[in-house]
Amino acid sequence: MRGRIADLARGYGVSVEEGDILFTIRRAGSPGLSPTALTESLLVSSGTMTNRLDHLEGKGLVERVPNPGDRRAVDIHLTRKGVKLVDKAIGEHVDNEADALSVLSQAERRRLDAALRKLIDHLAA
Repeated sequence: MRGRIADLARGYGVSVEEGDILFTIRRAGSPGLSPTALTESLLVSSGTMTNRLDHLEGKGLVERVPNPGDRRAVDIHLTRKGVKLVDKAIGEHVDNEADALSVLSQAERRRLDAALRKLIDHLAA
């Protein structure tokens, strides 16, 4: 599956890691996320995040917007181009997942779903 995700990301001109940032910002919605929140969410160093944000900003996919509550801080927002890219890529990603699961019968999918739910519930407890 990792290969499919890498191929999908490459098709959009981003790395998997850059895609993780774009999807994280999209899930967060408005008003965007601080670089610190992204760093903590994606478990990377601040230097790595700065570098990735610089690349994404250079591609016109994100922008740094002054935080209205703290003039020393910025929030990271998707540009219109970034929103369009993410929304299109999500559809392709869902199609990839469906294709990956297509080898399982409906009964196998139900058992897998039940097993994963049980595991998630256990880990959340």
